[in-house]
Amino acid sequence: MLTKDELPECPVATTVQLIGNKWKLLLLRNLIFNGKQRFTDFIKTIPSISKKVLTDNLRALEEDGLIEREVFAEVPPRVEYSLSPLGMSLKPILDAMMAWGEEYKGNIQ
Repeated sequence: MLTKDELPECPVATTVQLIGNKWKLLLLRNLIFNGKQRFTDFIKTIPSISKKVLTDNLRALEEDGLIEREVFAEVPPRVEYSLSPLGMSLKPILDAMMAWGEEYKGNIQ
């Protein structure tokens, strides 16, 4: 997790740094609107993401405290990702982005 000194002064820049790439936003979208997800669930719903990029972005979101990773002691191992309480606080932001995107698409068609 980043320290306060490592974050930008601007709160908008901080938010963009934490969730600003398209992959992180899509991963958070899945978790916010669909609940717990397994690695393969992300692959199915975001087919253009590579496994390496998916792994890197899941690790970054976990390191930043936005998602939680639960490993089950099974064979083969099962791993589930879910939002942390901090990650759940992003729901109003994604709700607003969804509403804006729908409105935009409605205006250009």
